[in-house]
Amino acid sequence: MKGEIIAVAAPSGAGKTTIVKRILAMFPELVFSISATTRPKRDTEKEGVEYNFLSEKEFKEKIEKDEFIEWEKFYDYYYGTFKSVIDETINSGNTILLEVDVKGALSIKKLYPFAHLIYISPPSYDELVKRLRDRKTESNEDFKKRTDRAKMELSLKNKFDYIIVNENLENAVIETSDLVKKILKGDKT
Repeated sequence: MKGEIIAVAAPSGAGKTTIVKRILAMFPELVFSISATTRPKRDTEKEGVEYNFLSEKEFKEKIEKDEFIEWEKFYDYYYGTFKSVIDETINSGNTILLEVDVKGALSIKKLYPFAHLIYISPPSYDELVKRLRDRKTESNEDFKKRTDRAKMELSLKNKFDYIIVNENLENAVIETSDLVKKILKGDKT
Protein backbone atom coordinates (compact mmCIF):
# COMPACT_ATOMS: atom_id res chain seq x y z
CA MET A 1 0.00 0.00 0.00
CA LYS A 2 1.33 3.42 -0.96
CA GLY A 3 1.83 6.16 1.57
CA GLU A 4 0.18 9.55 1.48
CA ILE A 5 1.55 12.90 0.35
CA ILE A 6 0.73 15.94 2.47
CA ALA A 7 1.94 19.25 1.06
CA VAL A 8 1.73 22.36 3.23
CA ALA A 9 2.05 25.71 1.47
CA ALA A 10 1.56 29.36 2.32
CA PRO A 11 2.81 32.81 1.51
CA SER A 12 6.03 33.70 3.27
CA GLY A 13 5.25 34.85 6.82
CA ALA A 14 1.97 32.95 7.25
CA GLY A 15 3.46 30.57 9.85
CA LYS A 16 3.93 27.52 7.63
CA THR A 17 7.40 26.56 8.92
CA THR A 18 6.39 26.86 12.58
CA ILE A 19 3.27 24.77 12.01
CA VAL A 20 5.15 22.12 10.02
CA LYS A 21 7.80 21.79 12.77
CA ARG A 22 5.09 21.32 15.38
CA ILE A 23 3.28 18.72 13.23
CA LEU A 24 6.51 16.78 12.70
CA ALA A 25 7.06 16.69 16.47
CA MET A 26 3.50 15.41 17.00
CA PHE A 27 3.67 12.77 14.24
CA PRO A 28 7.10 11.09 14.28
CA GLU A 29 5.88 8.59 11.68
CA LEU A 30 5.82 11.34 9.03
CA VAL A 31 8.80 11.62 6.71
CA PHE A 32 9.80 15.22 6.06
CA SER A 33 10.87 16.11 2.55
CA ILE A 34 13.83 18.44 2.68
CA SER A 35 13.78 20.82 -0.27
CA ALA A 36 16.82 22.00 -2.16
CA THR A 37 17.66 25.67 -2.57
CA THR A 38 20.34 27.97 -3.88
CA ARG A 39 19.43 30.57 -1.23
CA PRO A 40 22.23 31.36 1.22
CA LYS A 41 21.96 29.49 4.51
CA ARG A 42 20.67 31.59 7.41
CA ASP A 43 22.59 31.50 10.70
CA THR A 44 19.89 29.38 12.34
CA GLU A 45 19.78 26.76 9.55
CA LYS A 46 21.65 23.49 9.13
CA GLU A 47 22.49 21.70 5.89
CA GLY A 48 20.14 18.76 5.35
CA VAL A 49 17.75 19.88 8.10
CA GLU A 50 15.90 22.93 6.79
CA TYR A 51 17.20 22.63 3.21
CA ASN A 52 19.76 20.94 1.03
CA PHE A 53 21.84 23.96 0.02
CA LEU A 54 23.13 23.71 -3.56
CA SER A 55 25.09 25.98 -5.83
CA GLU A 56 23.18 27.37 -8.79
CA LYS A 57 25.30 25.16 -11.08
CA GLU A 58 24.41 22.01 -9.09
CA PHE A 59 20.73 22.94 -9.06
CA LYS A 60 20.61 23.53 -12.83
CA GLU A 61 22.32 20.17 -13.43
CA LYS A 62 19.60 18.46 -11.39
CA ILE A 63 16.92 20.30 -13.39
CA GLU A 64 18.49 19.02 -16.61
CA LYS A 65 18.50 15.47 -15.18
CA ASP A 66 14.78 15.86 -14.29
CA GLU A 67 15.48 15.13 -10.60
CA PHE A 68 12.85 17.53 -9.24
CA ILE A 69 9.12 16.90 -8.93
CA GLU A 70 8.72 20.67 -8.78
CA TRP A 71 11.11 23.56 -8.84
CA GLU A 72 10.91 27.27 -9.20
CA LYS A 73 13.11 30.31 -9.20
CA PHE A 74 11.90 33.14 -7.03
CA TYR A 75 13.54 35.84 -4.93
CA ASP A 76 16.54 35.23 -7.27
CA TYR A 77 17.02 31.72 -5.86
CA TYR A 78 16.00 28.24 -6.95
CA TYR A 79 13.88 25.95 -4.76
CA GLY A 80 12.87 22.39 -5.54
CA THR A 81 11.66 19.01 -4.28
CA PHE A 82 13.46 15.81 -5.21
CA LYS A 83 11.30 13.24 -7.06
CA SER A 84 13.27 10.31 -5.69
CA VAL A 85 12.50 11.21 -2.06
CA ILE A 86 8.75 11.37 -2.73
CA ASP A 87 8.62 8.12 -4.69
CA GLU A 88 10.83 6.15 -2.29
CA THR A 89 8.80 7.32 0.72
CA ILE A 90 5.30 6.64 -0.60
CA ASN A 91 6.33 3.39 -2.33
CA SER A 92 7.57 2.09 1.03
CA GLY A 93 4.13 2.82 2.52
CA ASN A 94 5.17 5.89 4.51
CA THR A 95 3.53 9.32 4.48
CA ILE A 96 5.64 12.27 3.40
CA LEU A 97 5.12 15.83 4.58
CA LEU A 98 6.31 18.59 2.30
CA GLU A 99 6.70 22.27 3.07
CA VAL A 100 6.59 23.94 -0.31
CA ASP A 101 5.60 27.18 -1.98
CA VAL A 102 2.09 27.58 -3.36
CA LYS A 103 2.98 26.91 -7.01
CA GLY A 104 5.06 23.91 -5.97
CA ALA A 105 2.11 22.37 -4.14
CA LEU A 106 -0.09 22.79 -7.21
CA SER A 107 2.62 21.15 -9.37
CA ILE A 108 2.73 18.19 -6.96
CA LYS A 109 -1.06 17.80 -7.23
CA LYS A 110 -0.78 17.58 -11.02
CA LEU A 111 1.67 14.68 -10.79
CA TYR A 112 0.13 13.07 -7.71
CA PRO A 113 -3.64 13.77 -7.83
CA PHE A 114 -4.13 11.92 -4.52
CA ALA A 115 -1.84 14.37 -2.67
CA HIS A 116 -3.43 16.37 0.14
CA LEU A 117 -2.77 20.12 -0.21
CA ILE A 118 -3.03 22.26 2.93
CA TYR A 119 -2.91 26.03 2.59
CA ILE A 120 -1.90 28.04 5.66
CA SER A 121 -3.51 31.43 5.27
CA PRO A 122 -2.75 34.59 7.21
CA PRO A 123 -5.83 36.31 8.65
CA SER A 124 -5.27 39.15 6.16
CA TYR A 125 -2.72 40.53 3.74
CA ASP A 126 -1.98 43.41 6.15
CA GLU A 127 -1.24 40.97 8.97
CA LEU A 128 1.08 39.03 6.67
CA VAL A 129 3.00 42.22 5.81
CA LYS A 130 3.31 43.02 9.53
CA ARG A 131 4.64 39.51 10.30
CA LEU A 132 7.22 39.74 7.52
CA ARG A 133 8.32 43.18 8.69
CA ASP A 134 8.58 42.01 12.33
CA ARG A 135 10.61 38.95 11.28
CA LYS A 136 13.47 41.13 10.00
CA THR A 137 15.08 38.30 7.99
CA GLU A 138 15.00 39.96 4.54
CA SER A 139 16.55 42.95 2.92
CA ASN A 140 14.14 45.72 1.80
CA GLU A 141 14.35 44.36 -1.74
CA ASP A 142 13.52 40.78 -0.67
CA PHE A 143 10.75 42.08 1.59
CA LYS A 144 9.13 43.80 -1.41
CA LYS A 145 9.45 40.64 -3.52
CA ARG A 146 7.85 38.52 -0.80
CA THR A 147 4.91 40.88 -0.30
CA ASP A 148 4.33 41.13 -4.05
CA ARG A 149 4.46 37.34 -4.39
CA ALA A 150 2.10 36.92 -1.42
CA LYS A 151 -0.67 38.65 -3.36
CA MET A 152 -0.39 36.06 -6.13
CA GLU A 153 -0.17 33.18 -3.64
CA LEU A 154 -3.24 34.37 -1.72
CA SER A 155 -5.19 34.38 -4.98
CA LEU A 156 -4.49 30.63 -5.43
CA LYS A 157 -5.62 29.37 -2.02
CA ASN A 158 -8.98 28.11 -3.28
CA LYS A 159 -7.15 25.55 -5.44
CA PHE A 160 -6.11 23.72 -2.24
CA ASP A 161 -7.93 20.82 -0.58
CA TYR A 162 -7.87 22.46 2.85
CA ILE A 163 -7.40 26.03 4.10
CA ILE A 164 -6.32 26.77 7.66
CA VAL A 165 -6.33 30.40 8.77
CA ASN A 166 -3.43 31.10 11.11
CA GLU A 167 -4.87 33.86 13.23
CA ASN A 168 -3.82 32.11 16.43
CA LEU A 169 -0.84 29.76 16.16
CA GLU A 170 -2.05 27.24 18.75
CA ASN A 171 -5.45 26.93 17.08
CA ALA A 172 -3.84 26.58 13.64
CA VAL A 173 -1.56 23.79 14.94
CA ILE A 174 -4.55 21.95 16.47
CA GLU A 175 -6.57 22.32 13.27
CA THR A 176 -3.65 21.08 11.17
CA SER A 177 -2.93 18.14 13.48
CA ASP A 178 -6.62 17.10 13.39
CA LEU A 179 -6.45 17.18 9.61
CA VAL A 180 -3.22 15.13 9.51
CA LYS A 181 -4.81 12.53 11.85
CA LYS A 182 -7.75 12.17 9.45
CA ILE A 183 -5.43 11.80 6.46
CA LEU A 184 -3.30 9.18 8.22
CA LYS A 185 -6.44 7.21 9.16
CA GLY A 186 -7.64 7.34 5.55
CA ASP A 187 -10.67 9.45 6.41
CA LYS A 188 -11.71 11.16 3.16
CA THR A 189 -14.07 13.70 4.78
